[in-house]
Formats: sequence, C-alpha cells, structure tokens
Amino acid sequence: MKKTNTNNVRILHEYMTYLRDAKRQDHSTIDGAMKSINRFEEYTGYLDFNKFKAKHAIGFKKHLLAQKSIVTGEKLSKATVLTATRHLKMLFQYLGTQKGYRAKINYSDIEYFNLSEKDTRIANAKRKRNVATIEQIMQTLEVMPCSTEIEMRDRALVAFVILTGARDGAVASVKIKHIDIADQSFYQDAREVNTKFSKTFTTYFFPVGELPSKIVTEWIEYLIKDLGYKENDPLFPKTKLGHNKNQQFEVVGLLKDHWSNASPIRKVFKQAFDAAGLSNFNPHSFRNTLVRLGENLCRTPEEFKAWSQNLGHESVLTSFYSYGDVPDYKQAELLRKLAEPADSTSSDMEEQFKQFKQFQEMTAKK
Repeated sequence: MKKTNTNNVRILHEYMTYLRDAKRQDHSTIDGAMKSINRFEEYTGYLDFNKFKAKHAIGFKKHLLAQKSIVTGEKLSKATVLTATRHLKMLFQYLGTQKGYRAKINYSDIEYFNLSEKDTRIANAKRKRNVATIEQIMQTLEVMPCSTEIEMRDRALVAFVILTGARDGAVASVKIKHIDIADQSFYQDAREVNTKFSKTFTTYFFPVGELPSKIVTEWIEYLIKDLGYKENDPLFPKTKLGHNKNQQFEVVGLLKDHWSNASPIRKVFKQAFDAAGLSNFNPHSFRNTLVRLGENLCRTPEEFKAWSQNLGHESVLTSFYSYGDVPDYKQAELLRKLAEPADSTSSDMEEQFKQFKQFQEMTAKK
C-alpha cells in the first residue's frame, strides 16, 4: 500500500517552512498541523494534493466524525475534528497560491472542509475547567516527600509553578541564573527560556503564601551549595539513570541537563496530586488558579493589570477571556446576592463605575 507521495512531501516541506518563518508558529503547533495532514493523506491513499476536489473534503469529514480515539475508545470529539479540518483548510489555501497548484485547486472546494454550524458550536463550546485551589496546592506541597534529590526537585517544581504561573515549556528550560531570590522574581529571557511567542518579561513571585517561596529558595541553595551547580545550570535538572546489579535501569541522581520537553513535568504533577488524593491538575491549570486568586485580591483595575502582566499577558482581556471564567460555585453565589435587596450606597456605585471606566480606558490604550 502506498505510504507517501513525492510531490506532497516536497510541498509539505515548503509549507512547514512557511508556518515556521512566515506565520511564526512554534514546533508543537506545526506538529499538530502535520498530524492532521497525515490523517488526510492516509484517508485519500496519499493522493497528490493537486488532484484535490470537494468530494475529498466531504469524505474526510465523514471519516473523522466516525473515527474512534485510540486513547478513549470513543468517537473523536467535535473539537478534534474541527481542529483537523481547519488545518486542512489552511494547507489548501496555501497551496492555492503556489505554482503547480493555483490552476488545479478551486477555492470553493476548500470550503467543504467546514463543519456544520451545529458541530462547530459543539466543538467551540467551553468545557468546565479542572482548577486547583490555593489550599489544595498547599496541601499537596505539605505531603510531598523531600528526602531524596529527585523528591526535592519535584516538590520545588510544583512550588515554582504556583509562585510564577510559568508555562511548562519555560519551566523545563529555566536556569538558576534566571531566578533572583532577593528580588523574588523570574526573568523569562526568551534567548534561553522557552516562552510563548518568544516573549521576554519578568515575573515577580505571586503572593501565594510562604511555603512555595521557602521550598524554591531551599532548593536553589541545595543545588549550589551541596551539588555544586552553577548559574548556567538548569533549575530543574534531568533525572540521571544507571544500571543496578540486575542490569536494570534505576534512578541514581540528577544530571546537569535540561529536560528536552515538558512531559516529565506533567508526570510529576500527576504523581503529586494522585498521592495527595486529589484530581490531576496539570501545570497550565495553575495559571487559572492564579487568575482566580487575582480576581479576589486585586481591588483596582491597575492592580489587576499588573497581575495580568505578571502572567505575561499584554492585555488584561486575555486574562479575562482565556482564564477568567466564573466558576460554578461563584456564579451561584453572585446570582444569589443579586436576588437580595441592594445595600450599596449611591457613592459606592459611583466608585464602582469610576473604576470600571478606568479599566475601559486602560484596555483601550492597549
């Protein structure tokens, strides 16, 4: 059975260059697009892209909607199907501008990748997020063991993420020199730290209690004083494996190397929360935790702007739209309050309107 198409391979190489250098997409985003395109090629039997017709888009949609996930055994979610079809639309829109494809690909045929309005609404529907509370995170840190180097590192890892809200890619690449304990800050230097959109900014430790800061401080001191690590060494070193007497691999310590990806970080989080008897909260969910904490602590638009900026958001609207959903319990609480007689004075209301106006002006400048 045919497993490749020479013409497709050539143009896909050019397309990946276009996504990386022109559209400035990161490797994970490009990998996702390539997986979707590979699904399409498998479906069509590696048909040459320049022979694409509307029937291929229609058939591919039906094929995906009937497919089952290897992981769950259930039908692919509408969100997964929507992502895949969008990747194919982008590819063929690009091909429609390229020599050898322009005269053979009709734009109207590409539109057949669109899902129905109903399926699109289902795919875009917001799901309830699993977000840890500060209390749950502190509980987990308190029960995490810390008698070995690996256990100390893993505990410091969880503490560091709630202190900074850093994305797991940045955490995997951070060096000791990027942390200023005296200043309580993390300098996310895009030249060395894998930040989103290669953005450089400083994050100051969030006010989440003394325990996380204490754990991270003690971990850095241990790396430098006890293990002889230098400023350019990783803050969270890779696990060192060796052979035991039975010639089986076992953990023997730490290397002075960074993790190559964020998978080990997610594994640490899962093990930590499982051991604490809690739901599995992934590293990225801590950003939601911090946004909700900010909504409770910040008293003015300026304060929330600073809080949002500390997460690396250029606009506070990013914090609201991407992370700031009102949780169910809060929604119920707010609606119950609205049913009660108002006790605010007119001056209170005027002050709230004033702050809201300031917030609007601040976001408009962005």
